Amino acid sequence: MRVIHEMRPVGRLSSGAEEWACPTCGRRVALAGPPKPGLTVLEAGDESAVHVGIVDPGPNADSPAERYGLGPVQEIPRPPSMPVLPVSPPDDSAAAEQDRRWLAEIGIDWDGGAAA
Repeated sequence: MRVIHEMRPVGRLSSGAEEWACPTCGRRVALAGPPKPGLTVLEAGDESAVHVGIVDPGPNADSPAERYGLGPVQEIPRPPSMPVLPVSPPDDSAAAEQDRRWLAEIGIDWDGGAAA
């Protein structure tokens, strides 16, 4: 089982990147945003640990998710499911024959018949 450490924002570097640090192992990283996003490791710390970013939401957080900076859980509405319509063979045999002729012209063998 892996150890999980919490990284917290500690400041901003002169480059504009955010500096994050792990109070447990001393890992420090710089996170650069657009237009050139990236992550630079400043201090390696415990490289075998999994580090997660935690933002302190303050003392007014109501739920455990908010206390860990995840925000309120929201119900995302889903669109109604579409009915599955049965697939039936075409009723127009003349149109079907025209389609088969066109397929044969381009070299596609349909229904086991020889392509033209």
